[in-house]
Amino acid sequence: MDRILAMQVYVRVVDAKSFVRAAEALALPPSTVTGLIKGLEKHLRVRLLNRTTRSVSPTSDGERYYAQCREILNLIEQAETGLKPAPKDLRGRLRIDMPGGIAHAVILPNLESFRRQYPEIYLMIGVGDRPVDLVQEGVDCVIRTGPLEDSSLVARPLGKFSWITCVAPRYLERYGVPQSLEDLAGHRAVHHFSPGSRGGGNLLFSVDGKRRVVPIDGSIAVNETELYIKLCMQGYGLAQLQRVLVEKQLQDGSLVEVLRQWRPPSVPVSILYPHHRYGSPIVQAFTAWATELFSTKSEKA
Repeated sequence: MDRILAMQVYVRVVDAKSFVRAAEALALPPSTVTGLIKGLEKHLRVRLLNRTTRSVSPTSDGERYYAQCREILNLIEQAETGLKPAPKDLRGRLRIDMPGGIAHAVILPNLESFRRQYPEIYLMIGVGDRPVDLVQEGVDCVIRTGPLEDSSLVARPLGKFSWITCVAPRYLERYGVPQSLEDLAGHRAVHHFSPGSRGGGNLLFSVDGKRRVVPIDGSIAVNETELYIKLCMQGYGLAQLQRVLVEKQLQDGSLVEVLRQWRPPSVPVSILYPHHRYGSPIVQAFTAWATELFSTKSEKA
């Protein structure tokens, strides 16, 4: 039995609280994961896990063994990191999650530079605006915008993005150009909602350095950035977006900025990963690449 692999599998099963999710995260057949855990328990002569039809949890012996496994695996990663392999020698799989807008506007156009530096790293890129449980879903790191709430993750700042209020020229032909925040009473917006909310009918502005929320009517709400941009381009209403996401549309005239003097406050962009991935050379390589990339895209507030 490969003891190191068995430890890695055991840690992932405990983190994910599931044999199936652990197998998916490790790209292993569920039967292999189950077999390794059974072999580990037989080798140690203790029961490590309590199993039910719905979840898996460690026994008291399993809790102690889990903590020791995490320590051992972290030491192994730190030892390997200390060898400082050349970029082209880094190999393995990296699973990343990020918002759709950032994936399409920032990461994808520059992905070839990462591939040239790290040709042996297999990337799994998840795209979406929903919150992700990194541990349970087996995600190595995520890129997120806005204030950070989960203090259990390691966070590295990537920069700040300016936000703008934009709209399609066809919309302005029908409703006119808003000249003040008071004018918004006669306008419409594409609404953006997040998980758990029933709508997002407000626009945010900065007035004399203070946040001001302005309710605005609309007929459609979405929870995905690319669709949000497309509906704005089709004239359904005003939208507020990070400027970097619509640079192309601003340049070709399919979107224009309005109410510039009351731009919303800029938002931080961060990369986050679990503490146990801190020593991973692959995670550190992607973090370094992303930090350099976003430094060229980041804007002042």
